[in-house]
Amino acid sequence: MSRSRSPSSAYRLEVLPEVPAFHRDALRKGRLEEGHLVYYGPQPSYYGIGEVKRVNGSDIAVDFRGTGHFDVHEEIMEQRYLIRIPQEKMTHL
Repeated sequence: MSRSRSPSSAYRLEVLPEVPAFHRDALRKGRLEEGHLVYYGPQPSYYGIGEVKRVNGSDIAVDFRGTGHFDVHEEIMEQRYLIRIPQEKMTHL
């Protein structure tokens, strides 16, 4: 499947891997903390890239700043849906 760059995103979301929902990688990456940059595991282009703003157990408030196709600004999601952006991908975004 070919992914194109979101016209509303300043990020190159196509460099991030798609991860199926509930994939073990989402849970094995360690706990998320405020300030971490993340994306929605199944499809990076849906929500874009966001910054973790608050953590309440497994519920994470993420500021996506409208960077994805859905133009979401802030969303509360369970940690299992979020993937921390690998440091080696940061320079490519």
